[in-house]
Amino acid sequence: MRTSAINEMKVSFPSASANESFARAAVAAFAAQLDPTVDELSDVRTAVSEAVTNCIVHAYRDTIGEITLTVRIYEGRRLVIQVKDKGCGIEDVEKAMEPLFTTGGEERAGLGFAVMESFMNRLRVTSHPGKGTCVTMEKRLSGRSGHGR
Repeated sequence: MRTSAINEMKVSFPSASANESFARAAVAAFAAQLDPTVDELSDVRTAVSEAVTNCIVHAYRDTIGEITLTVRIYEGRRLVIQVKDKGCGIEDVEKAMEPLFTTGGEERAGLGFAVMESFMNRLRVTSHPGKGTCVTMEKRLSGRSGHGR
């Protein structure tokens, strides 16, 4: 059974490092309508930051490309965030999702996907070499006590 979103936001921006904080803030502002806890909002911001940074560092490497960020709210206080790029893609998604694996050089820790997974309830990564990557993250928000929906 597929349900349609209660609300949705979509924005595209260049893969410049300055836009990582913009993406984080945009998702946080949109998610605020669900009245998440401070911790939940922090988790979401961190996961979005990691996903967008992956696009900037890995997908487009030494060039600027487009990142599309889509955020949807579903019944049951489910927040679904999709970060898409049209960059180089990932040859082996399973390998890329292993902690400490990186293609970004020695200064990168290789923990992006592990961080996203730890802060979100669900993480799915699809990629096609030469065509781009889509990271879909889901967080079920409990919200503050007394605020049901």
